[in-house]
Amino acid sequence: MNYKIKSRIWIEGKKGTFLAEGRVALMKQIIETGSISSAAKAMKMSYKKAWEIIDGMNKEARIPLVVRVSGGKGGGGTQVTEEGLKAIKLFDKLNKKCQAYLDKEMLKLDL
Repeated sequence: MNYKIKSRIWIEGKKGTFLAEGRVALMKQIIETGSISSAAKAMKMSYKKAWEIIDGMNKEARIPLVVRVSGGKGGGGTQVTEEGLKAIKLFDKLNKKCQAYLDKEMLKLDL
């Protein structure tokens, strides 16, 4: 048989979940679309829920991960900060390392 161990990781802060797969996906959608509203729509999530997630992450972080950008040539929008980009990279790297470890451990099982 060809089995695979599946897992989900998340990083918790003092007030609950700080980073998790869905939160990182939301930030990636914000990078792609430039707005919380468009990102929420793409993920079939309400704007309110998306905003609550962003607000929760920002409150847990030392430096905000996502910020609103005021008007200008292209109008306003939302932007993932350098700190947010670092958090995405950290989480993705952690996820890959975790899965690689689980894959290696799976080979040790005699199933």
